[in-house]
Amino acid sequence: MSANTYKDSNNTPRLVVLGGGESGVGAAILAKAKGMDVFLSDAGTLAPHYADELRRRGIPFEEGGHTPALILNATEVVKSPGIPPTAPMVAEIAAKGIPVISEIEFGGRYTTSRMICITGSNGKTTTTMLIHHILRSAGIDASLAGNVGRSLAWQVAEEPHDVYVVELSSFQLENMYDFRANIAVMMNITPDHMDRYEYKMENYVRAKFRILQNQQTSDAFIYWEDDPVIRRQLEQVVTEARRFPFAEYEEAGAAAFLDADGRMVLRTPAGEFDIPRDDLALKGLHNLFNSMAAGLSACLMDVRKDDIRRALCDFEGVPHRLENAGTVNGVRWINDSKATNVNSCWYALESMPDNRSTVLILGGKDKGNDYSEILPLVRRKVKAIVAMGKDNAKILDYFGKEAPGIPVADTHSLDSAVEACRAAASGGDTVLLSPCCASFDLFKSYEDRGDRFKAAVKALTEK
Repeated sequence: MSANTYKDSNNTPRLVVLGGGESGVGAAILAKAKGMDVFLSDAGTLAPHYADELRRRGIPFEEGGHTPALILNATEVVKSPGIPPTAPMVAEIAAKGIPVISEIEFGGRYTTSRMICITGSNGKTTTTMLIHHILRSAGIDASLAGNVGRSLAWQVAEEPHDVYVVELSSFQLENMYDFRANIAVMMNITPDHMDRYEYKMENYVRAKFRILQNQQTSDAFIYWEDDPVIRRQLEQVVTEARRFPFAEYEEAGAAAFLDADGRMVLRTPAGEFDIPRDDLALKGLHNLFNSMAAGLSACLMDVRKDDIRRALCDFEGVPHRLENAGTVNGVRWINDSKATNVNSCWYALESMPDNRSTVLILGGKDKGNDYSEILPLVRRKVKAIVAMGKDNAKILDYFGKEAPGIPVADTHSLDSAVEACRAAASGGDTVLLSPCCASFDLFKSYEDRGDRFKAAVKALTEK
């Protein structure tokens, strides 16, 4: 689809934006800048600063509901990724045959900047931030977009950059068609958002693999070689991009791996170099993979080896991902609120000691979770589970049957969860908030959950 495909009888495209968050407002601003007839509609209430941005630019909008007459005359719709395709308004749009795209697709039409795009069930935010850190440290004009940073469309309209490092969820990839990733990074694929994908793993996998569409022979695909889902799907998917797999240990064709001396090796057409694993800023197996993917991306951007080494060793990490929240009476509290699926929790537990000294906080809005993946680690590392959510029945039932020797507390607020953790933990233990679930039952977002958790721990230190 080209930018001038969709026009009304007056030869002026009418773009309707569904959703008035960062991505939606950014798309509206870009549409206005390109001379389109633009209208934004949100079923909820816009944040005041977004409403002010639209008013300042003279962009009409509505909130608190959708007006079909103002939407179904669109020649194209940009939909917020959080709105499912089954939403009534989206279904009406589809019935009218109106094309629906994502903000990333829309923004990508109006820029020739290089795109480094990262997806995966886990690790994508850390990898995105790490790539951006390396590029910026090397003096490259790179900016964050997608799930982190500012709206891509907004930046294209008013603050263009040479390179965009874009974190992409499966929701965003659903409505991307002509967008091209110069470097595509796929960290892993494990069950997530099954409620969005009719509880069919193949639907989720296909959405993730849309990141490869339109890649050319000059482009690159970086991925985890040992992920069974990725490996299986690559037997069915054809891509022209050059492949750069990473693995824990050296395998045939691996572009990044850990050698026998404990050094992370990066190997690309531009050459080979290594970094002692102990020097990397981020610890743990999952972060080794994140560092490999980021390092390979930087190599393919022709960043100097010394700049890559330095940036991989001084990166400060990502909030809400294995973030130290403080130590109280000898108990370490860890904020891993970003662990909104089971596999992400697996990585967090993998980094915990094997002496059953972890009090694990689980719970929230379940997305079709299968807790069997973390069960062996729970049995080996966890001394108590604190379930924190409106409805903890699934957690209580599963771990009550499968890990009967581990007590499970049933709590329905952050305060009661923290109190249960204090009762269960003693000096030398770790309280790990790694919920496996979305936050929307008790919190506004995983960030809100993590921030309130950190505030609660800080309050404990002040008592």
